[in-house]
Amino acid sequence: MATFAAPPATRRSLETAPLLVAARGGTPSHVPVWFMRQAGRSLPEYRALRADTGMLQACFTPELVSEITLQPVRRHGVDAAILFSDIVVPLYAAGVGVDIVPGTGPVVARPIRTSADVAALPELYAEQVAPVVDAIGLLLRELGGTPLIGFAGAPFTLASYMIEGGPSRNHERTKALMHAAPDAWHALMGHLAETTATFLTEQIRAGVDAVQLFDSWAGALSERDYREYVMPHSARVLAAVADAGVPRIHFGVGTGELLAAMGEAGADVVGVDWRIPLDEAARRTGSRYPVQGNLDPALLFADRASIEAETRRIVAEGRHAPGHIFNLGHGVLPTTDPDVLTWLVELVHSLTP
Repeated sequence: MATFAAPPATRRSLETAPLLVAARGGTPSHVPVWFMRQAGRSLPEYRALRADTGMLQACFTPELVSEITLQPVRRHGVDAAILFSDIVVPLYAAGVGVDIVPGTGPVVARPIRTSADVAALPELYAEQVAPVVDAIGLLLRELGGTPLIGFAGAPFTLASYMIEGGPSRNHERTKALMHAAPDAWHALMGHLAETTATFLTEQIRAGVDAVQLFDSWAGALSERDYREYVMPHSARVLAAVADAGVPRIHFGVGTGELLAAMGEAGADVVGVDWRIPLDEAARRTGSRYPVQGNLDPALLFADRASIEAETRRIVAEGRHAPGHIFNLGHGVLPTTDPDVLTWLVELVHSLTP
């Protein structure tokens, strides 16, 4: 398992940055806010930049990664940049046959079915993600006092894509392999944990200020299955970067019943989707972790009075946790009005932590 060995020479000193203060359980100067999937999707300048460039090609072009990552920081004034990338980037870099198909998402050429398939998977080496490292270097010269968040997909979500061959509503092949072939399952998860740890370690060495581990599909699991088949592998990833000195955010969709376990896996901040209030999330996690979230992305299509009421409620509920980073409960929807996001940032910044 890759482990973080030494701080990068490029590490910036951002002790008073509101996002990092909140992530460490302190009281920031204002409520920090950023948005999942803020880099791209809803921004016309992003669509113009990506018009003739495939997603994975963009993710491996440092100048494009830097510019796309910076766009929402310039436009919205958010408290963090999130590295423009995709959860399958480390798989693609290692040589796994995966593509991102417009309108579908990640599609794997040869889905995993057996232990032999797992044994044949390629290992990820640091030099294979050099373009991502180069992009981080470009960003650090432009971001000033704004923190940069790196990220990776969690082993379970990656495993689901690799077993199903693409997005899945019910994850039936994934759950079948998990229970019927536990040795193959744990071998696959161990391999993906190693890949993910390497990817996050390289981002941290390059100078990111925080990381987020996305487990997009973990909400499909019972807590029992999560703890037995998933949590040990996510814990390995988070432990690999535990000594790096950067906050680790752990987020999943539909994971209200898993929040305590996701915190126990090694999170410094627990991300919460829109399905449960933040005060309840704090209760379920024993008020041990700062929380991140959790406005429903669909509510950004409501009138501003309704959005403001929900935002004020969420900020109030966030005060029940040791710290609160305002965010959506999942990613920005593609047809969201960017002006609403800019206004929302200003609103959140006006509220008392």
